[in-house]
This record gives sequence, C-alpha cells and structure tokens, in this order.
Amino acid sequence: MGALKINSTGTSLKKRFINVSPFKIIVLGFFALILLGSVLLCLPVSSRSGEPTSFLDSSFTATSAVCVTGLVRFDTHNYWSAFGQSVILCLIQIGGMGFMTVCITVLSMTRKKIGLAHRELMQSSVSAPQLGGIVKMTRFILLGCLIIELTGAFLLSFAFVPRFGVLKGIWYSVFHSISAFCNAGFDLMGESGDFSSLTPFSSNIYVCVIICALIIIGGLGFFVWRDIIDCRFRFSHFRLQTKTVLIVSAVLIVVGGVIIFLSELRASAKEGVNFPQQVGSAVFQSVSARTAGFNTVDLSAMSQAGLFVMILLMLVGGSPGSTAGGMKTTTFAVLASSVISTFKHKKNTEMLGRRLDESATRLAMCVAVLYLFLAAGGAIAISIIEDLPFMNSLFETASAVATVGLTTGITPSLGIASEIIIILLMFIGRVGSITVLLAFSSYKSKAQSQKPLEKIQIG
Repeated sequence: MGALKINSTGTSLKKRFINVSPFKIIVLGFFALILLGSVLLCLPVSSRSGEPTSFLDSSFTATSAVCVTGLVRFDTHNYWSAFGQSVILCLIQIGGMGFMTVCITVLSMTRKKIGLAHRELMQSSVSAPQLGGIVKMTRFILLGCLIIELTGAFLLSFAFVPRFGVLKGIWYSVFHSISAFCNAGFDLMGESGDFSSLTPFSSNIYVCVIICALIIIGGLGFFVWRDIIDCRFRFSHFRLQTKTVLIVSAVLIVVGGVIIFLSELRASAKEGVNFPQQVGSAVFQSVSARTAGFNTVDLSAMSQAGLFVMILLMLVGGSPGSTAGGMKTTTFAVLASSVISTFKHKKNTEMLGRRLDESATRLAMCVAVLYLFLAAGGAIAISIIEDLPFMNSLFETASAVATVGLTTGITPSLGIASEIIIILLMFIGRVGSITVLLAFSSYKSKAQSQKPLEKIQIG
C-alpha cells in the first residue's frame, strides 16, 4: 500500500508539472538559479575580506549576473574573491544561454528521452519559432557559445597576458569574453579604480573591436546565426526575422554612434581627445548600450542629450533568442513599420515586402508600453525615494529593465527600497515582461469578445 501511495503521489506531481505553463516554469527556474547564486555569494569565501555579504546585496549581484545585466553594488574585482568571481561567471554563462538550454543539454548527455513538455519549455525559453528541431538547436547554441567564447578569450589574451601576466591574463580573457558575448557587462578592471569598466582600454582599438564583435554576435541571436549559416550568407535567402534583425541592428549602431558623437563632440574636444578616439568611443557606446553594459568613457560626464539617446538604445536592446535584453529589435521594427503603413493608409502592417499578422503589431505595442511603463515608473519611484535627478534615475531603471548594466554611478549608493526596485526590473527584463504576465495569468485562450462595437477618436 505504501509503495502504491508513493507511486500515485509521484504520478500526481508529474501531471501537475506537465500542466504548469512553460512561462511559469521559466520564471520559477530563473528565480531558483538566482536564489542559489545569492546563497553562494553570501558565503565568507566569496568575498576578498572573508566577511559574509548581506543576502540583499548578494541577491542584487546574483540577479544582475543571471539576468546578464551588469549593475553592481560592489566592484567585481576589488570586492569578490576568485571563488565569488567564478560563481558570478557561471551565473552569467547559464543566464546568457538560458537555464533551459543547460537543462536540455544535461538530459541529452545522460541519453534520457526528452519529452514534449521539455521541448515546449525550451521553445519558450529561447524564443524558438517552431517546436521541431529544438534539441538539435540546443546543441547548436551550446557549441556556438563554446567556439565564440573560446575564440574571444584567445584573441583577448594577446592584450591581457602581456599586461596582467599569464594566469591572470588568461582568467581576464575568459571572463571578459564570456561577459561580452553574454552581454553581461561585468568586468575585472577594478585595479584602475572602482567601477572603471573598460576605460583603461578606451584608446586600445584592438580590445574595443573584439569586445564590440562579441557583443554584436551575442546580441543578434542564435536563430539568426543559424539562418545565416544555413543560407550561406546570402541576404536574399534569409528569413524576414533575420533580415529585420540585421538591418535594424546596423541602423541603430550607426545612427546611435553618430548622435552620441555629435552630442559629446564639444566636451571631448575640451578634454583633448583626438578625432579617431572620439569616433571609436561613440561607436563603442552605441554598441554597448544595446544591453552589453561596458563603457570606455565616464557616463556621469555625458550630456543630457547623449544620456537620452543611450536610454533609447538600451530600451530597444538586442534580438529575440539572443543573450541580449530590451524590448528587442524586431519589436522596434514592427512598431516603426506599423507607423509607416498607417501613414501610407495601408490596411495591414507591411515590412520588407511581407504582410505582418495583426497579432504581431498588438504584441509589439504591448511589449513597448510595458518596458516604457516599467522604466518610467521605476525612475519616478527612485527619484522620489533617493532625491535624485529624474534623468539619472531613468538611465538606471532603463539599464536595469533592458538588462544593460550601464550606470551614471548611482547604483552603489541606492537605499534598500531602490535596490529592490532595480532587482525586480532586472528580473522582469531578463525573463521578459510578457512571460511574467503570462506566468501569472490564465493559460487558456479566451473566446472572441461579443461586446458592442463603438468607435473612438484617435489623435
């Protein structure tokens, strides 16, 4: 009877797990990973001083790492020990690839059968367009991450090993390669001063180009790279999503770089920065603002115009199924196409010679409004609580919800309430605002509304 009861209980739990929506499991999975990271970072062995770190500060760092954001309360190099840095790097790696990718990989290695429920979870976790071939895609993601990150570390070692020594140089190369590819923004350059990021390498074109390349590759998305490889780099054969991602990414990098360059030209000239370095810094910040979180200039010294442009770039973010956050380039493209189609009096939204489904436009609008609401609402709250300028608060909240990690320097001094707000924004930004909403709402489709139709004036 006892064995029968245990078996029935196990069967019941299995059925409950299968009936739970993929969105809820994704949210709970990220939460569990953050909780584990928080506990490990609380340990005395994780800090250089040997003192335990408060759970709230550990949770802030763990959330930032898992959500590949980069906002920190303490300088990563000067505060955390080698063990603590290793924990942070593991959290970045799992958070960047997606914890479901890691789970499916482990199941594949044990040669266990991967059921439909796990495949649906994987599809939701990495924003896959279809369920078929999802396990094969998981292997592609894992192998792609390994190759790109090792290549990045190898190239960075030529700059870091001569400067920091062999062992330290290799560790720095691996850490920054993973951090850049996962768009995390964590760095170990604290020897030059707390929260210095990559400012010591602002004039090193070699390092800046490699970091930019890793950021862009990670931000384009695994499915985009799979399509590019399958189509043998022939643009005309790419899917609509791949074309959209490539075009929007290129436009945002160029336009963002030009505006940042123009807005900071006068200040840079006064500081004696030469023209090539001005251009390089502008392009780097335009790339990094798209959820990477590295900086080669002092952001607190930037103009209001420059900060606002970076806020816009941060909110757009990277692409679906990538290591980047934000509302995504495809969302921005759909909204822009909807506006253009409306001006042209077209009944449907059209983009690159294709007609988009009406639900795509509604979803894009929903995502954009949610991100703007979260960033603005959080900024208002922090500005009131901390008595800070609204623009600085908005920069911080946009950086958090878009999982960027750039800061004007106010994060380390935030109070408990503001710290909790930033943690929540980072978590929602990484998991996805729509995913969080769907996780705690009914998963069943609703019947079409039968309520009376009435028109309302717009504009």
